[in-house]
Amino acid sequence: LSCFKSSPNPVVEDFPLLTLMLSEMNLLIHEQLKRSNVLNYCNFQSTSNLRADTLSDCRELEAMLRVISGRTSSYSVALRSLSTKLTPDDAVDPAWASAMPYNKIPGPSVTMMLSGILFQGQTKDLSIMDMHRIMRDSYGDLVRVPGVLGRKDTLMSFSPDDYEKLFRTEGQWPNRRGMDTFVYYRNKVRPDVFKGMGGLVNEQGESWQRFRTIVNPVMMQPKTIRLYVDKLDAVAREFMEVIHNLRNEKNEMPGDFHHWLNRWALETIGVLALDTRFGCLEKELSNDSRDIIKYIREVFQLTWKLDVLPSIWKFYKTSTFNKLMALLDELTRIVMSKVDEAIIRMENNPTQSSDSQSVLEKLLKVDRHVAVVMAFDMLMAGVDTTTSATTSILYCLAKNPDKQAKLRDELRAILPKRDSPLTPDNMRNLPYLRACIKEGLRMYSPIAGNIRAAGKDLVLQGYQVPKGTDVALASIIMYHEDKHFPRGGEFLPERWLKDEPESTGCPSAKNAHPFLFLPFGFGPRACIGLRMANLEMELLVARITRQFEYRWNYDELKLVSSLVNIPENELRFEMVEADE
Repeated sequence: LSCFKSSPNPVVEDFPLLTLMLSEMNLLIHEQLKRSNVLNYCNFQSTSNLRADTLSDCRELEAMLRVISGRTSSYSVALRSLSTKLTPDDAVDPAWASAMPYNKIPGPSVTMMLSGILFQGQTKDLSIMDMHRIMRDSYGDLVRVPGVLGRKDTLMSFSPDDYEKLFRTEGQWPNRRGMDTFVYYRNKVRPDVFKGMGGLVNEQGESWQRFRTIVNPVMMQPKTIRLYVDKLDAVAREFMEVIHNLRNEKNEMPGDFHHWLNRWALETIGVLALDTRFGCLEKELSNDSRDIIKYIREVFQLTWKLDVLPSIWKFYKTSTFNKLMALLDELTRIVMSKVDEAIIRMENNPTQSSDSQSVLEKLLKVDRHVAVVMAFDMLMAGVDTTTSATTSILYCLAKNPDKQAKLRDELRAILPKRDSPLTPDNMRNLPYLRACIKEGLRMYSPIAGNIRAAGKDLVLQGYQVPKGTDVALASIIMYHEDKHFPRGGEFLPERWLKDEPESTGCPSAKNAHPFLFLPFGFGPRACIGLRMANLEMELLVARITRQFEYRWNYDELKLVSSLVNIPENELRFEMVEADE
């Protein structure tokens, strides 16, 4: 907390970390209340056993959050989620006794799932949103998808009230289903490399908490991320030259522009994870960089088939499974060689000041193995996700030239020239840029949703849901619904601004359910890379919008579903130099 106490004027970028800290402090307070037999959070002032410093810090965090939340409606919405009573982990849901039993939750049969009858045999041609709509239209807002071929049941919820209940009762160690194929690979195929450590995605319980406790102070701290603004802006500026040279006689990008965005994303995540430039933006891509991009895409596609769609790999090692294991081996070989090179370089030339040390350097000082696994996971997770999200935002702005012009006007205030530098200071006040990013993620989410195991016995929509049941938060089809986001099919960044909706008649997002739109998750298990991802997107969208006026002259963007939703179209953006 001390790094925030030293800054009397917390900024919007501090909000995710502060909310995470407050959530963890609330858990500490709750544990102390339980020991004191006081179950009502609102009565904690009378609890003699409550540590005064914890209570004081919690109140100070709440005050900081209110300062930040006054600056944009989206954070005001999120703040409401922190101001309710806590429920004891062992408290029985009062509606449990009268609720309908779990086996009465409607849903398809095992036969329907395995045969593809529900989707009329068209699973290859359906997007994840199409599948979700079919499920919801067929069975309602709570659907039981039966476990098949060695998997557990999964509930699909289309209710943000359920999401709130899940998050509020998830406990100290939230359980989020990992990728079984990754767990198998790390524990059975390459224990020599991973030594039983699954990483943040796959670990659960105390082992997850130990890992997260090590990486949180480094990866969620604002001053650490701000160290990378200059380096990442240098990558973004170099990419502007790439775009300039890629244009054809119509000023359009080539059909493989998505591949170039992947190259930018890998170059960027190389700087963040390893403080290394891979040279991905050079004309000739190195074999290792080319293979990393190619293999990550294929790994996501195969993992979707093996861990999401029905598969017999747990009983019989299919050719698809064997291909995935071989790809993971190749990725491990390449990525670990890059990690080892970075570690040797840093050990031979250590950074003197701890304030200017990279993420990898900071983690190496705490736990070398955690540092290695975290760097590996950053490279794995940071390419397709960032590319897909950035593509969505650029597409929305290209289709809405009035919003693009408004953003360019905001950027001209801090970038009087196209090549003016972006700095941590001049990036503090870019509310419309951040609103555009948030709205782009709402319009075209790069992921299908989130998943949580119930932290206790719950009642959802009148049904008993036993502790440990996996519940998929199938939220993306609701992002476009007018009852949640009025004029939901329109790209309206203004809905996320504090004052503008009231003055312009634009519908405000502050009335949306606070647990509906959580692109980076919520609570202790929120995405560890949210600060880095936001910085990457802000820098590139700012640079492209300041340098170019861009248009989309083709059919509507379509996404193909895998672990990450990727564009099906060729990204032939028209790019014309913007006025100085």
